[in-house]
Amino acid sequence: MCSSCVLVTGKTEAVSSIAFIGLGVMGTPMARHLAAAGHQVTIYNRTPEKALAWVALYGNRAAPTPREAAEGAEFVLLCVGNDNDVREVLYGPDGALSGAAAGAVLVDHTTASAQVAREIAEACAEFGVGFVDAPVSGGQAGAENGQLTIMCGSDDEAYYRLAEPVMAAYAKACSLMGPAGAGQLTKMVNQICIAGVVQGLAEGINFAMKAGLDPDAVIDVIRFGAAQSWQMENRGHTMSRDEYDFGFAVEWMRKDLGIVLAEGNRNGARLPVTALVDQFYAQVVARGGRRWDTSSLIQLLAND
Repeated sequence: MCSSCVLVTGKTEAVSSIAFIGLGVMGTPMARHLAAAGHQVTIYNRTPEKALAWVALYGNRAAPTPREAAEGAEFVLLCVGNDNDVREVLYGPDGALSGAAAGAVLVDHTTASAQVAREIAEACAEFGVGFVDAPVSGGQAGAENGQLTIMCGSDDEAYYRLAEPVMAAYAKACSLMGPAGAGQLTKMVNQICIAGVVQGLAEGINFAMKAGLDPDAVIDVIRFGAAQSWQMENRGHTMSRDEYDFGFAVEWMRKDLGIVLAEGNRNGARLPVTALVDQFYAQVVARGGRRWDTSSLIQLLAND
């Protein structure tokens, strides 16, 4: 059970100096919300042209290295791909930790392993920097609309200094789940639940189609009952139309499920459905669906 839950309902008026590292499909709108809230934002992205394009649209400035982005920042936020990407932008002479001042707070929005979160927490402590592992849920639409749910692992001081004044720019809710790593573990639970729901939804819609029912009409009825889910509300109709060109990509879900299964091996949790759905996603990739939305699981059923 989380030690505190903070519902974020508005934008902060306090202005902070922020370094934001990583302009992917999630990071780009998150950084935009920070700029719109009036924060002073310095951007770093591995592709410099993307950072310069962001600055041209939203103002503020870009830095050539993570270290230079972090210099003078009260908060250093990152949203990159995986454990190794996190290490790459944080460590070494050009890493963000080399530029971060003592007393700053580092926030990692990457979905990564709990192990790397604990590792980074220790590294931050050596530099006198606070740390929050803060993976997000809500997908690209949640990031675009500033409606993300954020699950955090941190010591209390670093979390409370960050939650309302900064993450309020793009979050509808933040929860402190425990010490460093707890946020990542909670995100793993999130992905386990999504995997099973999407597979069940794919089977249900495919069954409806095979039975000669109108899948849209079926969804419109059952979404008011016990089968209701975010996936049904947001992906059910598009699944029945073979539309998978938006949202969270299969390749990233496979990355997340790999983290989940590795953690399950460590802690002894049995994950038979999760492992099976991961294999199904591997089949989607083999069909050319690496960048399809995760709802593309129905492709394996509809085309058999």
